[in-house]
Amino acid sequence: MMDIKVAFKSISDKVEGALMAQGFTRQKVSGGEGEMVSLFTSDTSAYSVVYFTDKQHMVLRHCAMTEEGPDNDWRTLATWMFDPETDTNKEADSIANDFVDNVSSSTAVKRMKVTKKKKKKSDDEGNADPLFLSKRFVNFFPELKEEIKAEEDTYYPFRGVTFTRKAIVPRVNDYINQKSVKEVQKLINLLNAQYDNGDADTRSIITIVILNSTPDDKRELINEYLSPELAKAWKAALKFKGKKVKPEKPKKKKTTMVERLQAKQENIGK
Repeated sequence: MMDIKVAFKSISDKVEGALMAQGFTRQKVSGGEGEMVSLFTSDTSAYSVVYFTDKQHMVLRHCAMTEEGPDNDWRTLATWMFDPETDTNKEADSIANDFVDNVSSSTAVKRMKVTKKKKKKSDDEGNADPLFLSKRFVNFFPELKEEIKAEEDTYYPFRGVTFTRKAIVPRVNDYINQKSVKEVQKLINLLNAQYDNGDADTRSIITIVILNSTPDDKRELINEYLSPELAKAWKAALKFKGKKVKPEKPKKKKTTMVERLQAKQENIGK
């Protein structure tokens, strides 16, 4: 048996030690009802350790920083069960070590580089990334919400090209083929807006992946509603249609909570 406040402090302190070396600072925050929270921030990133008392889950999360603070688009990196009635300092140490590995590994370094890269975009480039683009399609295809969540939970960074080809392109093509001109115009307006606001990866996905995959017999209809900037970009992108483009680098698959719990049980049994 272990006091949950002692366990939470022990885990948070070890995470803090690992993050301080990377330039993070611990912030004074208070958790909401039914949760305990510790927050660590840098100029570009934020990590939080959260314990949900009702579920008895100890969670490590990450998100990007804005000028106002964390953007609160939290991505769960690890989840462990911790029952203060039965678990001890041994289990707390196992969780702390796993969290420290998560914030110190090569994947964490890459995560920081990706976040910094987003923060240093040129003035003529938007901030919306491929994940943001994918979420905008939920208004047209509500079932995408769960598929996006599953992709986020499994891979980091978000596989924008792969996910778009698999989950968005077929739906967009069916939509263009089946819906009225007015409804198609709404979808094209979404592409116009996201192209204007998108980063370089997002713009490439819109032109080379989405628009280049649309039916040839719908090209005139689509062009009619494209913004001048996107129409010009698509015209240039059409030279890549049908050609093999360098594939997206494979992303490391995240370890699931079930796999982590199984590993925990195996370690306990040794």
